[in-house]
Amino acid sequence: MLDKGYVQVYTGAGKGKTTAAFGLALRAAGHGLRTYIGQFMKGQMYGELQALRDHSLIEIEQYGDTRCVRREEVTPEHAAQARRGLERAREQMGSGRFDIIILDEINVTIWFGMLAGDEVLDFLEQRPTEVEVILTGRNAPDEIVAKADLVTEMREIKHYFQRGILARDGIEK
Repeated sequence: MLDKGYVQVYTGAGKGKTTAAFGLALRAAGHGLRTYIGQFMKGQMYGELQALRDHSLIEIEQYGDTRCVRREEVTPEHAAQARRGLERAREQMGSGRFDIIILDEINVTIWFGMLAGDEVLDFLEQRPTEVEVILTGRNAPDEIVAKADLVTEMREIKHYFQRGILARDGIEK
């Protein structure tokens, strides 16, 4: 158990936000800490789900479609999925079972209008002091950045996607 938890944000247009959060979960597991990961906007199979499926200290749940949704495609059902995910994460955070709560892609749900920034700020206000919370996703709103204790921005300098190389199993998915 942590003596004191903090709020971390991994944001920016560069690759590596989710990877950094999952790396933190693995590092924490090496110290016996338990992590809950709620993946927002994701319902697809990713390599990390397979790799951590039976991990005793890391639990993952997804709250999203089986395909990527663009901002202009958001429906009321997408917003409902995000709200259910935030409520489930709130339950897990208050359960006393987890030292770390990761809200993967939560910043994108705010940017897409699925959740309001105030809903996420309310979630953070309810955080027990010994729980670490990590929020990932592009375009973290200013109010989330202001609330965080640590903010890392991944900045894209060069990416092979621009040469037409799609997401690869084991690397991007």
